[in-house]
Amino acid sequence: MKTNYSGKKVIVIGAARQGLAISRYLAGKGAQVLLTDSRSADELAPARAALANLPVEFAFGGHPESLLEGADLLCVSGGVPLTIPLIVAARSQGIKLSNDSQIFLEECPATVIGITGSAGKSTTTALVGLMAKKHFEMKTSPHRAWVGGNIGNPLIDDLDKMDEDDLVVMELSSFQLELMTASPQVAAVLNITPNHLDRHNSMQAYIEAKSRILRYQHQGDVAVLNRDDEGTWDLRNQVRTDVISFGLKAPAYRENGTYVDDGQIMLQIGGDRLKMLPVEWINLRGEHNLYNVLAACALAAGATIGLPGIQLAIETFDGVPHRLELVRELNGVRWYNDSIATAPERTVAAINSFEEPIVLLLGGRDKKLPWDHLAQLIRKRVSRVVIFGEAGDLIADAIGPKKPGQAMRSVVRCATLHEAIKTAYKQAEKGDVVLLSPGCTSYDAFKDFEERGQAFRKWVNEL
Repeated sequence: MKTNYSGKKVIVIGAARQGLAISRYLAGKGAQVLLTDSRSADELAPARAALANLPVEFAFGGHPESLLEGADLLCVSGGVPLTIPLIVAARSQGIKLSNDSQIFLEECPATVIGITGSAGKSTTTALVGLMAKKHFEMKTSPHRAWVGGNIGNPLIDDLDKMDEDDLVVMELSSFQLELMTASPQVAAVLNITPNHLDRHNSMQAYIEAKSRILRYQHQGDVAVLNRDDEGTWDLRNQVRTDVISFGLKAPAYRENGTYVDDGQIMLQIGGDRLKMLPVEWINLRGEHNLYNVLAACALAAGATIGLPGIQLAIETFDGVPHRLELVRELNGVRWYNDSIATAPERTVAAINSFEEPIVLLLGGRDKKLPWDHLAQLIRKRVSRVVIFGEAGDLIADAIGPKKPGQAMRSVVRCATLHEAIKTAYKQAEKGDVVLLSPGCTSYDAFKDFEERGQAFRKWVNEL
């Protein structure tokens, strides 16, 4: 049964995508919405314009606790830490917390496939969304696939258009999950490696947030877990539903899962072994993308997406923007945009996707994550490193100076990404790959990783 929001007083914190979407939805359901943001009214003129036709009040420049007077609900955007005084006060007063993803899951009539993980979320979400889309197209079905959440548009914007026979594919970040008490019917944790420790403060808190995607599932739901990732596989003890796992080798006898055998993606389900498609049909580089495809196939099986739709989607899928995206080839040098790599482990996966000599662009704002593993790989595999941005000193210290016997030929410091691109252009030789895979967030210089990737594309195409 859907919640009646008519007349409820709702405070929404954060006037970015998620905050605007939940404000639109709740105001449309008759709620008294007050949207608050720490930025000034002038800075948020576009947000006010976006909600101009709705009865939404605004409070800019801070979050005074007086806003909570008479509040029934406090909705928190993903980028807002749960430790700010307004949220702490709301909890102490017993005011319910929620967010756009929680309300979407509570209200959505369709089956929802939810995907989280430290890396690969966007690629896997986009691929499963394409599988669902091809499935409906091949059946000439009037139903449709909806893709969004942490990727693309907040799904709550389209909630009123969905029906029970549609399929929803939803990316969920740890920021969204940390206060949620609802789970998708088909839920995946792709992997767990250190990430966002600047927000969650400890690895235990980060894992706790990720695991919430599974915690509220019901009998008949499906959990999808990575057998080859220790942090993820440990979560199986918390699962109370059916599991379809994924990994490179076959699962245990009678366990359900996807795997690779003799160049084929296989599905073991209910004791049977089914060939899904040849590995050579995959267009994406790197072992990490093979895992993403295995995960997508397991999710599709859990949501009963037909094999022809799965196969056609994988054959035609070329990846997502800003994820190992080939921008151009110039003078025999290939330039790749991997701006989505905002943690060192993502940069490790990117480096391992190439056999060519690499000129690596690395930098931005640090997330208090370990650099040792990446630094060791750089010294063995990367030809030249160009460091830029706020975390430059930290990264340079982690990599250390050039030493005899290492593949690494040079480390250069630059102030900005634009300067780093021009430096890489001078250094790169025919046959090299120039790889933007920063290992950091973009917030020292850009709004988000997408803006950083767009700037990289623009500046590379101007060379």
